[in-house]
Amino acid sequence: MFIPLHDTNRLRHIRFPCVTIGLIALNILVYCTTTLGGEDFSNAAMLGFGFIPSVVHHYAELAPQFVVMPERWSYLTYSFLHLDILHLGGNMLFLWVFGDNVEDAMGHLRFLAFYLLSAAGGALLHGLVAPESQAPLIGASGAVAGVVAAYLLLYPRNKVWILALARIPVRVPAWWALAAWVALQFVMFLGMSEDQISWACHVGGVLAGAAMVVVFKRRDVPLLASPEAVAEDATSATAGNVEVAESKPASRWGRQ
Repeated sequence: MFIPLHDTNRLRHIRFPCVTIGLIALNILVYCTTTLGGEDFSNAAMLGFGFIPSVVHHYAELAPQFVVMPERWSYLTYSFLHLDILHLGGNMLFLWVFGDNVEDAMGHLRFLAFYLLSAAGGALLHGLVAPESQAPLIGASGAVAGVVAAYLLLYPRNKVWILALARIPVRVPAWWALAAWVALQFVMFLGMSEDQISWACHVGGVLAGAAMVVVFKRRDVPLLASPEAVAEDATSATAGNVEVAESKPASRWGRQ
């Protein structure tokens, strides 16, 4: 549908999006580890750490050699596994573009909890829709869908650069692109599209993220912020830094 490239929304509350970068690094590390381990190792990892509804709901059991943890942990672990480089790259690109601002709006620890709970929300709906499925669910799409929903509710009128139709660079308000993306997930889910993509997981992540953003965001971060409000907040923060600088050296980052 579209490929996100960049947004114009700078950080205002944190110096560096360490959780976003850490999650991207961890996903890449897990992918490289499972890929380099060979096909048998990769398949074993998907069975041992992927979310398998029939196992979680006790319609089936894993062979003992694949049992590496309690099955309830797969609500989270599945989100760090990816099928191929395109699967990984697409999820990490969305997280790279939109995750830092959501982390900025929530703080590091709350954003980490938000991300993991969005992943769990995606797995939960997937499991409810197909409780007897024996296919492992993998990928960060549920968690990333929660991040997209949060960004849409926090910064709908912020401008983002995207590749429309995967080839045309355009700069549009975030809500144009993200609302269309969210709508597509629901259309495909309600249409019960039969392919290898779990649209239920995407929708579960969106619903979880939209429900949690009010609880997890900072109190002084408004919902549906306009660019003008964001600019005023940035100006206030800069003014506050100048006042502090009169009594102590300013941070080299220029923001807290």
